[in-house]
Amino acid sequence: MTTNGGIQQMIEEPRKTICIIDGHGGGIGAAIIKYIRQFHENRFKLVALGTNAIATAGMLKAGAHNGASGENALIRNVETADLIIGPISITWPNASLGEITPRMAGAVMESPAPKILLPLHRENVHLMHFSDKEPLPHQAMAIAETKIMEVLHHV
Repeated sequence: MTTNGGIQQMIEEPRKTICIIDGHGGGIGAAIIKYIRQFHENRFKLVALGTNAIATAGMLKAGAHNGASGENALIRNVETADLIIGPISITWPNASLGEITPRMAGAVMESPAPKILLPLHRENVHLMHFSDKEPLPHQAMAIAETKIMEVLHHV
């Protein structure tokens, strides 16, 4: 609120921009958008960035304010995002059956925006889930004690 000659004016801060990135049918992004809208209504500007038009359309239908598809759209929009949300595979070149290009993954990682990444992917990668406060020796012990055999039994 500011005062202009004794008159109080409400000055709205610009809404923060959240880029939601998804591929294939856009189901992950649509779910994220649905819940952001449910909990925060129009507090944020939601930009749906699909690796293809079907994914973008699904996220727009879920309530994104804007949407764009493809490599160049993603690269241009993550440059100015305040937050990026998507599956972890958006940071991996050639992931998601090739829908994430090396330039897309690079742009996501080079963006100064913080990233919230879901441990969802289609690649042959096994992610360990630990608390951020879990010390490294405990993480290493869990890998040696259980995860190696768990992964190798599936191969």
